[in-house]
Amino acid sequence: MVILDGGLATHLESLGADLDDPLWSAKLLVEEASLIRRAHLDYFAAGAQVATTASYQASIPAFLRRGLSPAQAEDLILLAVRLAVEARDAHGQGTVAASVGPYGAYLADGAEYTGVYDLDEDGLVAWHRDRWHILAGSEADLMACETVPSYAEARALRRLLDETPDVRAWISFSCRDGEHISDGTPLRQAAALFAGHPRVIAVGVNCTAPRHVPSLIRRIEGKPVIVYPNSGETWDASARRWRGLADPVEFGAAAAGWHAAGSDFVGGCCRTTPEHIRQIHEHVYGG
Repeated sequence: MVILDGGLATHLESLGADLDDPLWSAKLLVEEASLIRRAHLDYFAAGAQVATTASYQASIPAFLRRGLSPAQAEDLILLAVRLAVEARDAHGQGTVAASVGPYGAYLADGAEYTGVYDLDEDGLVAWHRDRWHILAGSEADLMACETVPSYAEARALRRLLDETPDVRAWISFSCRDGEHISDGTPLRQAAALFAGHPRVIAVGVNCTAPRHVPSLIRRIEGKPVIVYPNSGETWDASARRWRGLADPVEFGAAAAGWHAAGSDFVGGCCRTTPEHIRQIHEHVYGG
């Protein structure tokens, strides 16, 4: 089994970063890039074998909206990869996955969890294309197409993958329940888009509630399965606390179960930390 990292933004905030910004973790590419490298190193030290770059929200349009030039935007996207490569090299081993966040992340209105877009498939291809080719030409080992909420966006990403014949990728969807991706398409149907693709190394789900993961694993056929859910926390107003798999030990135990159920790649997403990843390692490998 391959152990992924956890929530990059979550850990950056624990290190003192203020990410209350439309650029989210990509804000630090402009302001405090060394903190991103430190976060990657912390995840490697915790047992992660993959560093997922801080390019989830780092799109060309997002940087242009901030007032940067196209050349500056490209440099920052490449910086996201370079920071992960530097951390990997300092650690001595590991894989660098270039994060390809969905169009909904740019919209910053929660659309990555609904799939409600104002672009069709052709528009999504055009929106993603510049960043895709920048990352395809970078030092990253593969592309991590993450939190994909819509069937149209999945089709668009497959077209871009076909434009770059030397690139490998994984595809992970955001899901509304134990059967459907966020726009209502059955996960089985969405995953089938990539089942026969020779350069897709895994298909799965991320930033989805952990309780849905066992059912979702069963919907994926023809490829290794990747899962890295969020902590599943919800706010209990009466108790004034978050409830879910926030406890790293519980998360690690659940992750061992996901592996036993057929997942070949396991990690965490939002509100998971290096300690969650350490617990995955301990529960799967015994320390």
